[in-house]
Amino acid sequence: MKKIIVLISVLTIAVMAMAACSGEAKNSRVKVIQIPLTQEEYAFGVDKSQPDLYDEVNAFIEQIQSDGTYDAIYNNYFGDGEPVAVESAPLDSNKEQLIVATNAGFEPFEYTKGDSYYGIDMEIAALLAEHLGKELVISNMDFDAVCLSVGEGKADIAMAGLTINEERKEYVNFTVPYYNAAQTLISMEDDDTFDETTTADDVAAILNSFSSDTKIGVQQGTTGQFYVEGDADWGFDGYDVDVVTYKSGTLAVQDMINGNIQYVIIDEAPAGYIVESINELN
Repeated sequence: MKKIIVLISVLTIAVMAMAACSGEAKNSRVKVIQIPLTQEEYAFGVDKSQPDLYDEVNAFIEQIQSDGTYDAIYNNYFGDGEPVAVESAPLDSNKEQLIVATNAGFEPFEYTKGDSYYGIDMEIAALLAEHLGKELVISNMDFDAVCLSVGEGKADIAMAGLTINEERKEYVNFTVPYYNAAQTLISMEDDDTFDETTTADDVAAILNSFSSDTKIGVQQGTTGQFYVEGDADWGFDGYDVDVVTYKSGTLAVQDMINGNIQYVIIDEAPAGYIVESINELN
């Protein structure tokens, strides 16, 4: 009889564990609210002391956009193409090098796998360095240090999914735009708060109804942070919520899954990549 009781208890625990795991998997799925909250343009930020480089980069952008090269790179990340690995040479002052400042945690624009770099910006950087006849050196750093690094002369160009704005213009000269972007909101899949929204104003109205008890995650130094906190230079009013900053959007979403924050606001392309990657695991 004791053996039967023990067996029943073990089976009960196993069933409960399976149910818990099933519930956890369901609750750990996330979604993007497919409404652009802002309208932005990405550009590269060139060292102000290098006007010749600025002109060459602008000409190069126009060239790859007109000859189909940019579309081919874009297809590697948003179509059926294959991302191309990009390698960084070691820094060597005795060589002709193009030093690129980036934050390689911003898929699909820049990210790493092993020792290699990938992403739209990184593939463009490799082609740009080749076009200039220089070795490519990629300097990976926190996002909010990227433009500052170029402004201090530690890098030649910032290529990091940068939105053009007045504050960053203090440190770099922005090239012609190469990508149109927007901020979007990520929530848990079973959260229906924003399900009936159809416009940015609808989303903003709900965000405005939140109190400071609501925690929203953002990547530090990005437009998402300025959008949520509010910034006069950007033209954002901000919201009365608790803004929590992270080194990357992925870390923010994972913390949301862990229940420490309620929402995440980041750029739409990385948002799509993060949500797809996380949901594939659940």
